[in-house]
Amino acid sequence: MWIGSDSRSIRLGLRENLAQFILLIGVNALVGGMLGQERTVLPLIADRVFHLQAMSAVLAYIVAFGIVKAVTNFFAGIISERIGRKPVLVAGWLVAVPVPFMLAWGTSWSWIIAANILLGIDQGLTWSTTVIMKIDLAGPARRGLAMGLNEAAGYAAVAVTAAATGFIAARYGLRPYPFYLGIAFAGLGLGLSSLFVRETIGHVRLEALAHTTAPSHAGGDLTISEVFTHTSFKDRSLSSASQAGLVNNLNDGLAWGIFPLYFASAGLSVSRIGILVALYPALWGLGQLMTGALSDRWGRKWLIATGMWVQAAAVAEIALTHSFWPWLVGALLLGAGTAMVYPTLLAAVGDVAHPSWRASAFGVYRLWRDLGFAVGALLAGFVADALGMKAAILVVAAITFASGLVVAFRMIETHRRSPLAS
Repeated sequence: MWIGSDSRSIRLGLRENLAQFILLIGVNALVGGMLGQERTVLPLIADRVFHLQAMSAVLAYIVAFGIVKAVTNFFAGIISERIGRKPVLVAGWLVAVPVPFMLAWGTSWSWIIAANILLGIDQGLTWSTTVIMKIDLAGPARRGLAMGLNEAAGYAAVAVTAAATGFIAARYGLRPYPFYLGIAFAGLGLGLSSLFVRETIGHVRLEALAHTTAPSHAGGDLTISEVFTHTSFKDRSLSSASQAGLVNNLNDGLAWGIFPLYFASAGLSVSRIGILVALYPALWGLGQLMTGALSDRWGRKWLIATGMWVQAAAVAEIALTHSFWPWLVGALLLGAGTAMVYPTLLAAVGDVAHPSWRASAFGVYRLWRDLGFAVGALLAGFVADALGMKAAILVVAAITFASGLVVAFRMIETHRRSPLAS
């Protein structure tokens, strides 16, 4: 479907917007690489460079990242509806530029926390905007596939960068060499976004013209507070997605902050830790190439519920085993469960939200989802300090299982074929 706009036509669909879609996939891979640069080495830097002992102190950088990213997600959605998507994307890359320099040469742990505050702003602006722009371009028919491709690119890059920094650190040391990758990612991402990415606000206006709203869902012209309330509490599907997103990233906060130290406590080398840390987002990323498209065929609800239960089983398995190969199995299961959930939640929000307030709904959903980083780091840190890392991991497994039950009993299937889907 297309509509004339000034001197060019605006079309909805992956095929119709293939060049821009591929470019945005590449940009989001660079966004993921910025996150992946610290997944393996930063917990080890806390232990071996800055000699932090309390787990809650070690995980302070994840708390700072999670809170800032969550709030930035919320405002990124609102701002992108008012001034457009591209300015928000470029602003995010500008914020990213100093981050790898601070990680590589910061002289105290407060520098690392400050770098993660900037990283949270960067990720909130850039990742949120690439999600929204791909939803704009794809239209309703292939929304799950679009989110699968977007998240696959981002988390495959997290995995590759996490593995690469592990090998670099094993050969050259924890700092500064692993963070040279981040310097390259920031420069390339800023250049591509500034010069080649095109605005997509016209696509969402086109979709709004033909959008039909299901009787149980809110239509257009909601205020920001109404969008927040509707997405967080009132709508059964949106609120279920919001809590599942929070718990999913609670798991990721655990994997990011606790797992490298848990593996190191068993005597694993930095390179082997890098393999385990990378396997989880690798399968998470690549699996979304299949699960996003499957959600377009099978629906969203049961992929989400089952994915949460698979994650719970994986986290428990990691807690109850004590060597590399069982942990490898657990990392693969955790990646598979997350792949089932991640693009499907985004697609479900896109199914329910009206185009006129969809970007804001994504902002609210991603606010809750990325608060999971902070909640997970705080919870895991306090429990680990009191009862040990194994207990912290088991607590997170139980919470994840309960989240799947909420989806199973509260969420309403969201995937419907609309007039635009044909």
